[in-house]
Amino acid sequence: MDYTPFLVTFKLAVFTTLILFVIAIPISYFLAFSKWKGKIFLESILMLPIILPPTVLGFYYLSYLGPESAVGAFFEDTFGISFAFSFEGILLGSVIYCTPFMLSPMINGFRTIPRNIVESTYLLKKSRWNALWHVLLPNMKRSIWSAVLLTFAHTIGEFGLVLMIGGKMQETNVASVAIYDEMNALNYDVANNYAIV
Repeated sequence: MDYTPFLVTFKLAVFTTLILFVIAIPISYFLAFSKWKGKIFLESILMLPIILPPTVLGFYYLSYLGPESAVGAFFEDTFGISFAFSFEGILLGSVIYCTPFMLSPMINGFRTIPRNIVESTYLLKKSRWNALWHVLLPNMKRSIWSAVLLTFAHTIGEFGLVLMIGGKMQETNVASVAIYDEMNALNYDVANNYAIV
């Protein structure tokens, strides 16, 4: 049994989780505490990957970031970065696809912090960064762990989007795609071993 798909899957899950964790903190803080009326539309857009089929996301991803698109061609010609059929491509797709799974628990975590704790940080004249780091985040540890574990687990189970963006290249061959390939090749024992691991 080839262990490369597990390494690619683990690498993808770790990087996706780390990137989304860094991005999600300021976004979820803004969405939880902002009084801007348009935030409901922003939150709705960020949550779209939950309801859209992965194939729809993959189609639009390739349409706007693939090698035939203006953006994809620009990045490939200028920086040598390909957003399709590469690890960087499936990583970006995974970040887009898993955004709601990191954001939703963190937004709820911020919103469930008792109002008196939030107001006390203002009374003590703590900076927003100081209040966030030393008061708010420690009070939502459970939500943070939920967001991290949910994102990591969801990335491991990705199939349709990764297959569309990454194809069947060695560097994009995640475990879910390897199981699919072995099933198609009627190698049920190998597919079973992949599935068990």
